[in-house]
Amino acid sequence: MQHGGFAEAQGLDTRSRSELLRSYVDGVLLRDVMERHNLSQPQVLRWLVQQLLGNAAGAFSINKFHADLRSRGVPVAKDTLHQMLAHLEDAFLLHSVALATDSIRRQQVNPRKVYPVDTGLIALFDRSGKPNTGHALEVAVLHTLLRSGAQVGYVLTPAGCEVDFHAALPSGEQWLVQVCLDLGDSATLQREVHALQDARQQWPQARCLLVAQQVPPTVALPPGIELHRASHWLLEGRP
Repeated sequence: MQHGGFAEAQGLDTRSRSELLRSYVDGVLLRDVMERHNLSQPQVLRWLVQQLLGNAAGAFSINKFHADLRSRGVPVAKDTLHQMLAHLEDAFLLHSVALATDSIRRQQVNPRKVYPVDTGLIALFDRSGKPNTGHALEVAVLHTLLRSGAQVGYVLTPAGCEVDFHAALPSGEQWLVQVCLDLGDSATLQREVHALQDARQQWPQARCLLVAQQVPPTVALPPGIELHRASHWLLEGRP
């Protein structure tokens, strides 16, 4: 989760790994996005990438980004930004997750959550200086769900609770998946469980999975909430 999954990045020191990963990103932007789609505003594209990859697992709104560019005097159309985001996804640099809902309008008016294609890119673009292990775990869980063929969205309940993922599997089974780095704090555990319980009111048939990296020896969970240690769940690729 710290170094990412690219084979050539394994075993490198921090500086060499950063240079390698940056060369990957630059190559994708140049060949697979700028040249392929003949983009006329490469600087806007780079700002967009910095915004997206610098906020891994965070919410992103085209409208807000467009307004920020306008405030800086940068002329660009919203449609162009939508196209750039689609190009970045087509080039497998990142993946965006929409709100899990049957309403197309709600999906359009709510922000998307954005995830890099590799956890190693988080440290490359994040400037907070924090390890961001929790975000990296969320990225890894998303990739596991996508590899299973699931259609993935995030959940925002009417009460304002958020669940990281709603996954609709090819088998027809549905999962509500909440990702947490450390369940050692009772308040954290209560918050994560409450969000799953609240979301289950919208998807009563869904399995509720709590995937955590650090789990205390004993955890009391209400019926219907499944606890999985992240290291086991990720290696198995299924609950």
